[in-house]
Amino acid sequence: MPSVAPPIEPATPRLGWCCQFIPPDGDAETARRMNPGTVTVAALSRLGGARAVEKLVEVLGRNLQALHLQLAEVARHPPYRRLLRVNSGLLPVYTHAVGRPIYAETAVRELVEKGLEHAGRKAREAGIRIGLHPDQFCVLNSANPATLENAVAELEYHADILRLMGMAGGWHPLGAHVNIHGGGRGEGIAGFRRGLARLSEDARGLVTVENDETSFGLDDLLPLADAVPIVLDLHHHWVRSEGEYLRPDDPRVATVAASWRGVRPLAHISVSREDLLADWPDDRLPDFAALASKGLKARDLRAHSRRMWNHAVNRLVAEHLAWADFEVEAKAKNLAVEDLERDALLAGALPATAGGAVRQAP
Repeated sequence: MPSVAPPIEPATPRLGWCCQFIPPDGDAETARRMNPGTVTVAALSRLGGARAVEKLVEVLGRNLQALHLQLAEVARHPPYRRLLRVNSGLLPVYTHAVGRPIYAETAVRELVEKGLEHAGRKAREAGIRIGLHPDQFCVLNSANPATLENAVAELEYHADILRLMGMAGGWHPLGAHVNIHGGGRGEGIAGFRRGLARLSEDARGLVTVENDETSFGLDDLLPLADAVPIVLDLHHHWVRSEGEYLRPDDPRVATVAASWRGVRPLAHISVSREDLLADWPDDRLPDFAALASKGLKARDLRAHSRRMWNHAVNRLVAEHLAWADFEVEAKAKNLAVEDLERDALLAGALPATAGGAVRQAP
């Protein structure tokens, strides 16, 4: 297993996209090569034996190559664009009873180890910050034993990816993180702490938690700041609070930043859908109350837009870049990052040239 890179200097601000690359020219073949595929448990079960191994090796080869191409794409941009959320489906059926014995096969194990070691080396050399985000069914505070076991297995899987990339061991090495939601209200913060204690030391050192619009808003999560870094999602907070735009000088932002314990914090941004706000000026912050008076519900406004179309939201993010890196969760992925990049450059929040990478906590 590769060793973790040593601590390096603090980062300049970073913007990044999530999981899927969208070719600017819409080329379908480029999209196919640069994005991972999958195979289902059912398909592998039907194949069985050597054919199942062969099929999984085929998909893994494609997925690891896609990751390398995505890293190369990120690396060609200025350092302030060097942040990437890796697709959680990179290693399909990794935690399932059908997949586990296949991943134990020597050929499969060596393929994964070699591919991820190479990807980790490429990311470190280019100063690319790496994150992952399990799906919403990864509930660490579940009262259901089976659900909790699945959540623990899922988080250990994500930690395995980062271990093999040389980005595990200690507190969020090189800014690496595995981000989840708080879970259900029933077991609350105490349940989350119990679930966190079930994880390996490596996984605990990678987990982060973000605020959402339904179960755990930002204020609900602040009691966890002593245990796990909080990922501030500005759009979720706007929906949950029915219209509050957090500014960098808000005391809660200081608590969020401190929860990262010396590692540069990460935050999320998106904006409500263009088609729902078609009549809203793109240079004014969307007003929740005004939109609600037109009949739009919170469930409508929470949906992510395709592009970062609102310049006022982008300028707000530019202010927050003084303390955090941002993953852009708009549906147009890398294309939406370009929207935010333009406004942040105009606001003077991004340097024309930049160096460095994310540092570890002392």
